[in-house]
Amino acid sequence: MLLVARGMAALTALAEELTATGGEAHTLSLDLTAPGAVAAIGAALLRHGLVCDVLVNNAGQGLVGAAADLSAADQLGILDLNLRAAVALALAALPGMRQRRQGGILNVGSIAGFMPGPGMALYYASKAGLRSFSEALWQEARGHGVVVTLLCPGPVRTPFLERSGAGKARIFRMLPKAKAQRVAIRGWAGFRRGKRLVFPDRLSWLIARVAPLLPRRLLLGLLARLQQQR
Repeated sequence: MLLVARGMAALTALAEELTATGGEAHTLSLDLTAPGAVAAIGAALLRHGLVCDVLVNNAGQGLVGAAADLSAADQLGILDLNLRAAVALALAALPGMRQRRQGGILNVGSIAGFMPGPGMALYYASKAGLRSFSEALWQEARGHGVVVTLLCPGPVRTPFLERSGAGKARIFRMLPKAKAQRVAIRGWAGFRRGKRLVFPDRLSWLIARVAPLLPRRLLLGLLARLQQQR
């Protein structure tokens, strides 16, 4: 495995954990939004004699607040990481996967991709874009031996809630938080079965199914209230 993230300490700890279980893990400290990030990952794969058989796009960030009140640069950074970087990596990996007729992409989305999100507008928009892209790729790749799966969890117990400020919003205080390990296991299992969408629990499935059926005006007002910070 090639593990990529900005924080080297966390990468090293994870690599040691994986190696202790008999795996082989290499690390690359990298900002995925930086110019040349895709080329840097490609060079790292070559150095270790690897090819990208499975790409897991898990990097993401978000911000809570009205779009007009938040930094424009910070909000555009959400799109750069959550959507643009994930798309760029997928486009780089897909040709080799198709040629080998194996492997695939596991994108980590969210139930946020099934509705608009006043109070976290750019985060919800990025996940909606990733959902659309993933589903289109699933159809395009399925005849070439390649799987593209979108994992769609609700709130997960990770540092994301604190870093984004989402943990203070009413909706995230109300909804139960899933365990990250459980979500990861179910996402991987769904990917191995070739599923297009994976909902790790019944609550995420229910929200994703019901939200698009609600009158849009009602849904927008409800989400705006629920995503206010306490």
